[in-house]
Amino acid sequence: MNKVILIAGPTASGKSDLAIFLAKKLRGEIINADSMQVYKEVKILSARPIKYQKIKHHFYGFFSVKKKFSTGDWLKLTEKKIRDILKRKKIPIVVGGTGLYFKAITDGMAKIPNISQAKRNQIIKEFNKLGPDLFYKKLINLDPKIKNIIKLNDKQRMIRFYEIVKFTNKSILDWQKNTKNNLSDLEFKKIYLNIPRENLLKKIEVRFNKMIKSGALNEVKKFKKLKLKPSLSANHILGIKEIQMFLDKKISLNEAVNLSIIRTRQYVKRQLTWFRGQMKDWTEFNDSNQSNLRKKILKYIRTS
Repeated sequence: MNKVILIAGPTASGKSDLAIFLAKKLRGEIINADSMQVYKEVKILSARPIKYQKIKHHFYGFFSVKKKFSTGDWLKLTEKKIRDILKRKKIPIVVGGTGLYFKAITDGMAKIPNISQAKRNQIIKEFNKLGPDLFYKKLINLDPKIKNIIKLNDKQRMIRFYEIVKFTNKSILDWQKNTKNNLSDLEFKKIYLNIPRENLLKKIEVRFNKMIKSGALNEVKKFKKLKLKPSLSANHILGIKEIQMFLDKKISLNEAVNLSIIRTRQYVKRQLTWFRGQMKDWTEFNDSNQSNLRKKILKYIRTS
């Protein structure tokens, strides 16, 4: 059986619990597809699953926040792990909220030459100097092909597309044309978990307050001592910035919690927009009754 289950969805939608349920029913093993749950030093605020319930979990809390971990790094490890799980007659269940990871696994990744951090810093400096409007115009001038696939508020992608065309003399779209998917022989069951919005917003609030009670303040104290470079991805873990502000006595704990919840909601909104645009061929499941939801998904996997 060459079946691979993919479970995507916004933060706090219950993906990890669903993955464990399916792994028990289908003799599966779980692979992490959340870019923040790879870091070993941040367990609570990254919402890393705590109860593994004798199910094998891969690529959770295994990488240091002090190092860069790219989508390409994740893809290389995951392709190998999927083959290994299938070889042992188990079902790989890839679960998370990082859309780019899922795009990489289903579509493959363009083999773009490595661009040094020094060159990347040049572009970041240029973006900060020009501002988004002028930078966007300059980018479209340099690479007119991407005009309809990038928005003015998408800072990260603007910088990435600019550095690619500037330092390789080729548009990202030209690089993507030659992209090969190394897992094209496998059958993907693409599940998009889209629970009702009002339920999701409540869960975000409850979950963050639970994180505070579970030791998030202490986790951020230790994280702060690491003095990471601002460019490292772990700095963007939801809640870290706000709790650091509380620890620095700039805001109250109550303000830190409220700001973290607001920022999480904003992140979820971006996730939903991305999923709607990029995951049109995924099967969407939306049911506030967890038992019904699980039954529907299990039936879909077994019969489709």
